[in-house]
Amino acid sequence: MKLQTEKLPETESLGQLNRQIIVILDFGSQYSELIARRIRETQVYSEVLSYRTTIEQLQQLNPRGIILSGGPNSVYDEGAPQCDPEIWDLGIPVLGVCYGMQLMVQQLGGEVVRAKRAEYGKASLLIDDPTDLLTNVEDGSTMWMSHGDSCTRLPDGFEILAHTENTPCAAIAHHEKKFYGVQFHPEVVHSVYGLALIRNFVYHICDCEPTWTTAAFVEQSIREIRARVGEKRVLLALSGGVDSSTLAFLLHRAIGDQLTCMFIDQGFMRKEEPERLVKLFKEQFHIGVEYVNARDRFLERLVGITDPEEKRRRIGHEFIHVFEEESKRLGPFDYLAQGTLYPDVIESADTNIDPKTGERVAVKIKSHHNVGGLPKDLRFKLVEPLRKLFKDEVRQVGRSIGLPKEIVSRHPFPGPGLAIRIIGEVTSERLNILRDADFVVRDEINKQGMYHDFWQAFAVLLPVRSVGVMGDQRTYAYPIVLRLVSSEDGMTADWSRVPYDLLETISNRIVNEVKGVNRVVYDITSKPPGTIEWE
Repeated sequence: MKLQTEKLPETESLGQLNRQIIVILDFGSQYSELIARRIRETQVYSEVLSYRTTIEQLQQLNPRGIILSGGPNSVYDEGAPQCDPEIWDLGIPVLGVCYGMQLMVQQLGGEVVRAKRAEYGKASLLIDDPTDLLTNVEDGSTMWMSHGDSCTRLPDGFEILAHTENTPCAAIAHHEKKFYGVQFHPEVVHSVYGLALIRNFVYHICDCEPTWTTAAFVEQSIREIRARVGEKRVLLALSGGVDSSTLAFLLHRAIGDQLTCMFIDQGFMRKEEPERLVKLFKEQFHIGVEYVNARDRFLERLVGITDPEEKRRRIGHEFIHVFEEESKRLGPFDYLAQGTLYPDVIESADTNIDPKTGERVAVKIKSHHNVGGLPKDLRFKLVEPLRKLFKDEVRQVGRSIGLPKEIVSRHPFPGPGLAIRIIGEVTSERLNILRDADFVVRDEINKQGMYHDFWQAFAVLLPVRSVGVMGDQRTYAYPIVLRLVSSEDGMTADWSRVPYDLLETISNRIVNEVKGVNRVVYDITSKPPGTIEWE
């Protein structure tokens, strides 16, 4: 398995060199990335590309299989997205999912019309042909539907593999050409045997082998980093999160002291976190970290600011200014290491090409702040070893190279930190109150062995005061909101049904131990309609 090299174009990356890739052509589905993740769970490499990808580009990649994603359009709409029809002449297995199946049917001579009855949510899959694509898929099992169109006439050579009560053509196949279509979404967790279907396509139909492994990725990444960087210096903005920490470990293993990690303390991290992070990296892992105390600078920038977007903007801009100053002081550096992940690559265009060298250079920094851009005269070549990985894959890499559990399994933490968990103006007093309250939350769920039961668990400080009574005296203090949620990927979330005795313990400790708080409330809002963070 190999990472992108100097001479290869962007599409000819790891999958091409590995000679084993499943390509997902994206037609605008919210689940396209999830399809790629499910394929990688089978230890086969996959990439999401635009439906506009040309036949020439596909031939360069030489995929073992192609998946056409779902999408919000109807294939008969004017201007509906279309893939190049020459795809059907490549001799490569194709699986169409929802819109992708309908497009397959239409382009190959079948008919798709608006269904008399739309089908959304769970449906029982009734199997007519239990072989091939549907091997080991249980008859009557639940699959997740989301379509308002239906195939009324199949192209020549196709047959029905399965149906539902409302959909006669729920799964179809042209066995000879290895073209398959499903009207449901096998990639979502609601489709009980969805992963089994994906495995059938990847292993049996596309004849792939499970070579996309953590060990292979780490070994090849180290070789690629050494070859790319040579004897030159690399700068990494370390946040303490799983992405930047995994990257720091990987780079240090590859190039040792050529790596400089910079940790900018903006004053918005949790209690004792900056000190623990620096000590952990320096003393336990022997990775040098340049600690930059910029707390006063950041707090000064937020005086009088209450709008959450303005908070983010100011924190981002100040981070860039500090980063620029410190990188010049510590430099010069030839390379900037960024913890860019695959979803970032798919969803954003935060890099540019140097017209002189043809190399990617940073015009935006994708730090833990996810904000702003570096000045254009401060240019680095990029080192992004994680840019083909999803978050769960980064955690796997982190575990394999010795990253401690407290970092690998750390709850997601916003780049602006506690500044956006304080509603309204951020002050030193409010930061200290929230740090202490947040510490109680984390301390108690750790004591109960429940830390990993939650996607996130934290406290929020509201900028209002309420009356209370403590020791026969009237108090007028802040309320703390507890936010504990369960989620798989942060896209949706549900409030956690926390045991009452745990809530009681947290509430009692916060009120008794945190000066300035006299009331604790629990947020029971799911996402949607709410968001996980309050700002």
